[in-house]
Amino acid sequence: MNLLQLKSLFIDELTDTYPKEEILSFYYLLIEGLLHLQKKEVFLEPTIKLSTQHLSEFKNSIALLKQEKPIQHLLGSTEFCGFTFKVNENVLIPRPETEELVHWICSDRISDISNQKDSGSSQTSILDIGTGSGCIAISLAKKCPNSEVSALDVSKNALITAKENAIANDVAIHFIEQDILNFPIKFNTTVFKKYDIIVSNPPYVREMEKQEMQNNVLQNEPHLALFVDNDNPLLFYNKIAEFAKENLTENGLIYFEINQYLASETATLLEQKGFNRIEIREDIYGNKRMLKATNKSNL
Repeated sequence: MNLLQLKSLFIDELTDTYPKEEILSFYYLLIEGLLHLQKKEVFLEPTIKLSTQHLSEFKNSIALLKQEKPIQHLLGSTEFCGFTFKVNENVLIPRPETEELVHWICSDRISDISNQKDSGSSQTSILDIGTGSGCIAISLAKKCPNSEVSALDVSKNALITAKENAIANDVAIHFIEQDILNFPIKFNTTVFKKYDIIVSNPPYVREMEKQEMQNNVLQNEPHLALFVDNDNPLLFYNKIAEFAKENLTENGLIYFEINQYLASETATLLEQKGFNRIEIREDIYGNKRMLKATNKSNL
């Protein structure tokens, strides 16, 4: 079988499950992942023959895609902010919307915060809460110079993946295994420091919103990192805001990825906790997906 025939096989086998554009995306991603061929090379040489082993791998991939396994799990990795991250069933697959949050942080006042520090240090201290694959923390460490990044998660298995990603991307991250819901608001400052920036993409999908999600997400990504009870949807935002109030520097910033349906409620919560200069931004799809707030001085 050659590449052109393989393309027809993908379309024939997957048409009942996916739209054609998505099928072709899977095809080219797997061609690159398994054969290390770029899209333009496939166009130029569509009659390249497949080995028996490669044909078997592609057929196995098609079978898994029929079961709605994420393409990122088949490949074992995904791209985020221009970097490669290992992904598996223990971590959320990074989304483009979260890339926007990283870009916002990188472009929005990091140098100003460093200049304002009383210590005169040029480093900016960042904490990522609920780090998962480590995509936010590692991308910030790569893209934001003079930053010292810590990353917290409750899942030991997620942290194993995050640590592997930090090594693969050649950055030093301080990883913390803790449940933020049970983490003390005030802690030993000889071990932990105050942060200039706290960022989090916490669980925010209400149980009632499950029907809006695709099967490949529901069946393959950790529910621990996705869902909250309908009756207490801002549980994590409330706890993280309390934590941030005590552990952000004066005029430090908190950034959240948020539930688009609860944007105003999340902003109100932060205002009630004593934050100001609250800003909500839309993602590329026009959904209210990101929020920034400033730790207001008590003076």
